[in-house]
Amino acid sequence: MIIKTTFIISLSEAQADVLELGGKGASLARLASADLPVPGAFAISTSAYRYYVASHDLQGQIMAAAAAVEPQKPETFEEAAQRIHGLFARYSLPKDLISEISEACAVLGGDSPVAVRSSATAEDLPDLSFAGQQETYLNVRGLEAVVEAVRRCWASLWTARAIAYRLRQKIDSDSIAMSVIVQRLIVAEAAGVMFTANPSNGKRSEIVINAAWGLGESIVSGAVTPDTLIIDKTTGHLLQRQTAEKQAMTILTESGTLETLVPDELKHKAVLSDAQAAELARYGVQIENLYGRPMDIEWALGNGNFAILQARPVTALPESAVEEPVTWPKPGRGEMYGRTSFAEQLPNPVSPLFGTLGLRMADIPTQELMKRFTTAKIKYTYVPINGYVYMVAGMSLPEFIAYIRMSVQITPMVLHGKERCEAARREFIQVIRTWAEKDISALAPSELLSGAGTLFQAAVRLYTHMQAGTVPLSTFSEASFTQFYNRLVRRPGDPAAATFLYGSETVALNAEKALFDLAAWVRQHPCLADYLRQSSAAQAAQNLPLYQPPSGVTLEDWTEWRGQFQAYLAEHGQMTYDLDFVNPVPAEQPSALLETIKMYLQGGGSNPYARHQSALQRRTQAAERIVTRLHWPLKGWFQRLLRWAQENAPGRENSLADLGLGHPIIRRYLNELGRRLAAGGAIPNAESIYWLEEAEVQELVAALEANQPLANLSSRIPPRRAEWQRYLKATPPAILPEKSKWSILVPWHRTSDDRSMLHGIGTSAGQVTAPACVLVGPQDFARMRPGDILVAATTTPAWTPLFAMAAGVVTDIGGPLSHSSIVAREYGIPAVMATGSATRRILNGQIIMVDGTHGTVILKN
Repeated sequence: MIIKTTFIISLSEAQADVLELGGKGASLARLASADLPVPGAFAISTSAYRYYVASHDLQGQIMAAAAAVEPQKPETFEEAAQRIHGLFARYSLPKDLISEISEACAVLGGDSPVAVRSSATAEDLPDLSFAGQQETYLNVRGLEAVVEAVRRCWASLWTARAIAYRLRQKIDSDSIAMSVIVQRLIVAEAAGVMFTANPSNGKRSEIVINAAWGLGESIVSGAVTPDTLIIDKTTGHLLQRQTAEKQAMTILTESGTLETLVPDELKHKAVLSDAQAAELARYGVQIENLYGRPMDIEWALGNGNFAILQARPVTALPESAVEEPVTWPKPGRGEMYGRTSFAEQLPNPVSPLFGTLGLRMADIPTQELMKRFTTAKIKYTYVPINGYVYMVAGMSLPEFIAYIRMSVQITPMVLHGKERCEAARREFIQVIRTWAEKDISALAPSELLSGAGTLFQAAVRLYTHMQAGTVPLSTFSEASFTQFYNRLVRRPGDPAAATFLYGSETVALNAEKALFDLAAWVRQHPCLADYLRQSSAAQAAQNLPLYQPPSGVTLEDWTEWRGQFQAYLAEHGQMTYDLDFVNPVPAEQPSALLETIKMYLQGGGSNPYARHQSALQRRTQAAERIVTRLHWPLKGWFQRLLRWAQENAPGRENSLADLGLGHPIIRRYLNELGRRLAAGGAIPNAESIYWLEEAEVQELVAALEANQPLANLSSRIPPRRAEWQRYLKATPPAILPEKSKWSILVPWHRTSDDRSMLHGIGTSAGQVTAPACVLVGPQDFARMRPGDILVAATTTPAWTPLFAMAAGVVTDIGGPLSHSSIVAREYGIPAVMATGSATRRILNGQIIMVDGTHGTVILKN
């Protein structure tokens, strides 16, 4: 049964919901809500597209045609497109939908000219620009013409180029839909595009404006060489002007548009004055601040007023030609900088707030740890270098002697470290409870900032106990057993030492089992299972807060599903992807979990219960075979060391999972503070707080509490985001100075001139050749597909659901006892750790061969 809903959404009243408005529509709604000059418009929602398709039972036929394409045969894309376009041409829009469109058109002005533009759900989004992939119709007049343009826009979702683009970008065509924007047409005397960062040289300090006479279509189509103006973003001053000889322009006619010659008197005339360029640039800065990133903006000038027609993120901005390459400083005499210890939990450049507040809080318990071992004055702290966190250790002779004495003292501490870590965990949970119970709305801004800092300090204090407890205990016990076994027990044909340690019961394994159980429960409710299979993970996540079930799902099933999934998130959703509190936890962004549930529902992945039981059987049988041939004293030592290693193996994984327990509250406090700062005009939105430094936030907090006006710091945020992106492309040396005698302390300190091969540490044996999926963080998880090789700087327990889809694992840092290694061995997939630069050298989608036996990664193309 087709359930009809209201299909028309006024963009002046809409929330920026990409699932209903599409990318372009959501962007226009966001612009309109910020009081930018957006012409009046309404959206025909994606629900209308789905209603039309369902009314004529077209989805199966569309997907069958799209599935028939062969990537190596370009002509098959055109054939698929023609088949699908024939379906859209054959069927009319339902009458009730036409009636709603008619009413909305009347509000815009009846037969006044409008622009009808496509707005797909994967269009105009960060990191994906669909510019030009679908259709726009200008100067559309009358209901009949609007309805026909809507149908053609829907059909343009399935052009050969759009199908190929989605296939190349690994976008699920079954989940996409299209909204259509109907917008009052600006009778433009001039129009063009504006980039809030210079697209030719990457300078974030410059705005580039292209301007031409008439409608902007002449620029988009390339029919005219436009004027180019470069504006200083900060001052609005014109830096450079190139006035072109403009030969063609697009104008309105009675029934459409016409490309015609530019009148002689306008050919060499500047389209915009300096004052107009400065005014337009101010809109550009406002839009960039709204989105927090460089933007590509379409504009028009009519009756002396500017109108903003569209804004999309710039997806391919080059590094600035004038920017200095990332350089790495030489430490002071007697110092060593290393990407070790706490820094290992921060694989990417950190946000400015974390680099100041977070590292200041981290230093406090770190110094407490040093004082537990020695009264000597030791330099041991954390600093951000080009955004990457480094541990700074003093290496003078007195400090080196102190380290040796500490290593002697740490052994008895490690042997009793489990009890001490359990006590520290209880203290950490008590701190969390104390701050979780507070009424966040009643807290002063300074209390919000203090609470976030206190919670993170408590997390790092737990980490320091782990450093002298569960982590070295896991390492030492496994190393002791491995050395004993390899030197005194193992014979040719015997299993590797790691076989005896498979099957540990970890927090990550229990989370995986719970997710598998949840998928099994969903499978018992066919309508709900169908909904989750057919929806994208992002769409399913977007619908989770809704009380009303999606079409075809009963209210009872939907309510129980929401309850069970929320219970899962409450139990397992606090594990961090990365300790930088700019990054959400799975409970906030559950798309990766939903993607794994979809995979289970589709018959993919492995049963974690069966895999765990198999690992336990293998290790038990292997131990029994060894024990039967051993005699005193080797037999007793083997059994004791094995039991010791197996008991302590889960300690490292479980401790790392605990570090994120306070993360949701930290982010709740900082987001609330960010919301108050945004309301006071200091930053464009709540999330921008993470791109301020602690001192800046403290000044704003003081102004808030004194009821004083807040300084507007919005202009500081885009350059910092751009700098973060720049640093992300750099490869941080594992140790500084790079050519150092201390490099033996860091196993991933590697350099190689071989551009076709990466060398690392093989931590899970086997070979596999497959496409690489390069992931920076949770924002990239939707790209992961079953059979991909997971490539990341490192992973944490929160990444575990992705391993169910992975054919292999490659990381920049880490060793045999890292999370990536442990989980890869449990899954039986090849893994190579400590390559140093895999995320920079390997391209997303590139075919690579991972050899976990020899520790190499071969780049195939």
